[in-house]
Amino acid sequence: MSTPPDARSADRRPLLIALTGGIASGKTAVANHFAKLGATVIDTDEIARQIVEPGSPVLEQIVAEFGSDIIDASGRLDRARMRERIFSDAEQRAKLERIMHPAIRAELARRSASADGPYQIHVIPLLVEKSRAEEYDRVLVVDCPVETQIERLMTRDKSTFEQAQKILDAQASRAERLEIADDVIVNTGTLAELERFVETLHKNYLLLAQTSQD
Repeated sequence: MSTPPDARSADRRPLLIALTGGIASGKTAVANHFAKLGATVIDTDEIARQIVEPGSPVLEQIVAEFGSDIIDASGRLDRARMRERIFSDAEQRAKLERIMHPAIRAELARRSASADGPYQIHVIPLLVEKSRAEEYDRVLVVDCPVETQIERLMTRDKSTFEQAQKILDAQASRAERLEIADDVIVNTGTLAELERFVETLHKNYLLLAQTSQD
């Protein structure tokens, strides 16, 4: 494993679990239940939203690069417009990532270093795409069929089939995510079933964290 995303010594740092999965796979539901069980959960999507609040340096960089038309009437980033631009243009997507990702990683490291708990869940949707799996003790993948992702996207975001497919095409494949997984939650059942999977993993991670400190 490479250097962990915090500066604590190896004998004191928590077990680090990367939680990933394709869009609309159910990562948020999984992360929420881990948090409900008392686990430390740090979500990079949440960080990404917070670092582009009006007046932030990151938002100013985005406006300078993409133009003021990506700001809505309230002065906030127009996420729908930005999503449409970056998922139809790989160059534009890479440009946005060059602005966002260093700031996200810095904030993730800061929060991880100041958090308590025997283990931490870091929610990182682009774990595979950014080759970050080696930074973690374990990788947990939330998995479901591509057809299910598309159906959920069309329902949740009112996307067309074509828009949903473009978003999936821009991400790592299902096979690529499963290849790096230490643990997999197959999210094709009920919420209650999903939560039972999480509860089992929570117990396992507590045991692993204890073992790693012995």
